[in-house]
Amino acid sequence: MRRVYLDHNATTPLDPRVFEAMKPYLMETFGNASSPHHLGRLAKQALEESREIVAKVIGAKPEEIIFTSGGTEADNLAIRGIASRKDERKGHIITSSIEHHAVISTCNALEKDGFSVTYLPVDSQGRINPDKVKNSIRRDTILISVMHANNETGVIEPIADIGRIAREYSIPFHSDAVQAVGKISVDVREICADMLSLSSHKIYGPKGIGALFVKDGIELSPILAGGHHERGLRAGTENIPAIVGFAQALRIAIEEMDSYQTKVSALQNKLESELLDNIDQVEIHGAKAKRLPHTSHIGFTSVEAESILLHLDLKGIAASSGSACTTGESEPSHVLLAMGISPELAQGSIRMSLGRENTEEEVDYTVNVLKDTIRKLRRISSKWSRVEKKAL
Repeated sequence: MRRVYLDHNATTPLDPRVFEAMKPYLMETFGNASSPHHLGRLAKQALEESREIVAKVIGAKPEEIIFTSGGTEADNLAIRGIASRKDERKGHIITSSIEHHAVISTCNALEKDGFSVTYLPVDSQGRINPDKVKNSIRRDTILISVMHANNETGVIEPIADIGRIAREYSIPFHSDAVQAVGKISVDVREICADMLSLSSHKIYGPKGIGALFVKDGIELSPILAGGHHERGLRAGTENIPAIVGFAQALRIAIEEMDSYQTKVSALQNKLESELLDNIDQVEIHGAKAKRLPHTSHIGFTSVEAESILLHLDLKGIAASSGSACTTGESEPSHVLLAMGISPELAQGSIRMSLGRENTEEEVDYTVNVLKDTIRKLRRISSKWSRVEKKAL
């Protein structure tokens, strides 16, 4: 059976060039970067060279990069690191209603500990109004955390405007940029970020490795107890093979960004336009907003996403209903609901995220399969029968 992978926002395949860069550190150069001997020094050198690469990509200094196990840990370290520092105040946090669950769940937990959280609304395209950020600031606000680009819709937020507001009020500003870094240009200085979360496996690197940019002068409390690793902010022996792979994946992503954007944006346009032309009652969520060039969240009236995805999988096509961290839940996407999309349409929405290896022929195949799938599912849908009768 042919296989078409359209779930790159969940994870990406490991680039062979990344694997080749990792191999020496999986076998012969296996030292602990904290050890004083030759193998330890080689590991330490690889660690610091990788740190320099990651820092350069986002316009940071090497000492401002803290390696973590991924984006979720980076988000937790940023938010809990500030909250723990300010724990005696039980302060106020501003975030958005469309954040990844790594942010929302952390904020939910802090609310139970006595912190207050403002979850900013978004407009119908999934965009946050910076004025609402400014108007939500209180005297006890200790952190603003807003994602750079949404993992479900691909909508890019006005992150620089929000960062400037945070800087104006001297409030630490964190952004989850897991879906943005390596796909579009991200510079921490330009967006006034104090902290920024990154992840490797979204950009053809290995799983289980990410990073948090922490601007000089920002004090965090560590969330793991242990050794002195990573400026004392992330205890645990550094995963040198994964860190080297992460850096290599970022290097490749930056070198090939122009060609990547050109290719996937053309495929995205082809996919969306052909679906709109060939299937009735289709909605592209966030279509009027600036989006990542590879992400499409598509709603189909009167069908269930779970059924669509099952039929696609039987035809060898991998897609998802939204965040990989929530796929399998019966509740509709919190992101789509925040955009004002009806629960019914939200539950009939799927996400397709393109990658380097996808082709026009694969898009054609996917569109044809979707045409047939939606037609079959609507034929047995009582909801669709009501829609057709209403149209008459």
